[in-house]
Amino acid sequence: MITQIKGKLVEKNPTLVVIDCNGIGYEINISLHTFSDLPSDENIKLFTHLQVREDAHILFGFSTVLERTVFRYLISVSGIGASTARTMLSSLTPLQIQQAIVTEDVPTIQGVKGIGLKTAQRVIIELKDKINTLQDGEEIPVKKSNTIKEETLSALEVLGYSRKASQKVVDNLIQGNPDSTVEELIKGALNKL
Repeated sequence: MITQIKGKLVEKNPTLVVIDCNGIGYEINISLHTFSDLPSDENIKLFTHLQVREDAHILFGFSTVLERTVFRYLISVSGIGASTARTMLSSLTPLQIQQAIVTEDVPTIQGVKGIGLKTAQRVIIELKDKINTLQDGEEIPVKKSNTIKEETLSALEVLGYSRKASQKVVDNLIQGNPDSTVEELIKGALNKL
């Protein structure tokens, strides 16, 4: 199993990189999250996952061990393949995925292209207990309800803003002030959208 690759960055695209490691060029599939984390210098290190199929051996690279762990959990779910897991990690950060699973936030997971309602529910059911203590052993607090967030997002949708764009802004506002009311969140989001 190839667990990490360290070498010279030869080619960089949003979906893949080529790393020269002692004269051998490794093509590694990456998520947009990893792409944005890549350093600008040419020497890089990626944590990898090797997928062995009948017709190909495919390397997936991640900027952090956490992202690779989330990827491995995702592909363990029935109906989630490597490309779907990579799409999820391109749409959401590993912590956003972890938080969505722990808080049973189906709309967030379903917002990823190619994930339907049943698949989103399956991800939550199969991973909720496993993914709870991923980062540094700290448990993510389970929120009693996401009603304030949901009401805010629904109101912004009625006002004509897309749910995906609104969600990132609202999440940032909630992180900044977890005790915000719906009205405060809507006002804050309108200022930033």
